[in-house]
Amino acid sequence: MPVISRFLGISIAMYWRDHGPPHFHAKYSGHEIRVDILTGEVHGEFPKRALRHVLEWHGMHKKELIENWQLCQKNEALKLIEPLE
Repeated sequence: MPVISRFLGISIAMYWRDHGPPHFHAKYSGHEIRVDILTGEVHGEFPKRALRHVLEWHGMHKKELIENWQLCQKNEALKLIEPLE
């Protein structure tokens, strides 16, 4: 699972050849969520503050996330995305 960003103890990753819809995975302190890139819909449980950070980061990097999803589907190397500061 390639990690594409890390910030505030949160790891963001994508799996090669993962099923649709386009999404990424976020892990934090034993919790994991899946976030739909197009809609921002969240599946799973996350602490509220960490979830706010992930959704803020998602909003800032939607285009890059879509590009990485397309690379994932071709089993190609992913690009790192700037962390939330």
